[in-house]
Amino acid sequence: MDQIKIGKFIAERRKFIGLTQMQLAEKLNITDRAVSKWETGKAMPDSSMMLDLCALLEISVNDLLCGEVVTMENYNKELQNNLLEMVKIKEQNDKTLLTLEWVIGILSVLVLLIPVIIGSFVPMEDWLRYVIIFSGVIPAVVGFIFAIRIEQVAGYYMCKHCNHKYVPTFRSVSFAMHIGRTRYMKCPKCGKKSWQKKVVNKD
Repeated sequence: MDQIKIGKFIAERRKFIGLTQMQLAEKLNITDRAVSKWETGKAMPDSSMMLDLCALLEISVNDLLCGEVVTMENYNKELQNNLLEMVKIKEQNDKTLLTLEWVIGILSVLVLLIPVIIGSFVPMEDWLRYVIIFSGVIPAVVGFIFAIRIEQVAGYYMCKHCNHKYVPTFRSVSFAMHIGRTRYMKCPKCGKKSWQKKVVNKD
């Protein structure tokens, strides 16, 4: 998607409707700075407000994503292109999140190990030793939970039996046996358990 083109289109439609940036922002309960970022191509409207924005600008979501009013002859083609582009963006975001998961996991291990090593080998009073070790446990646990959450929502797990790809529940991912990102879980479609691999693409 061309953010510059979409931004110019938003500005054109806003002016056509007769709204200032401030007025449009007030109707959407956001700041005029956010509207300015859209119109300059520095940011895209959040998906949660796209329908409201399109209603105010009297356009369709497909028009918005194309950066122009789409004619009926080109509607299906442009809609398909936009859907494909959104799938590509999701896949790229999922890859970024899965990389972040590794970073968070490694940092969490370090945050846990350093206080444990210090508390175990440096001479000190017992109460201080426990405080130091405990100070590493809490942030490490939070980091691990956050990493598991990322693994749950980014991409899909694929059933080995029926090849069904799905996003499992946080509970399923948390308590499943695993080797790296391959987890032993029950498929919601066929009901069979298997070692399921993490995949980014749903096709």
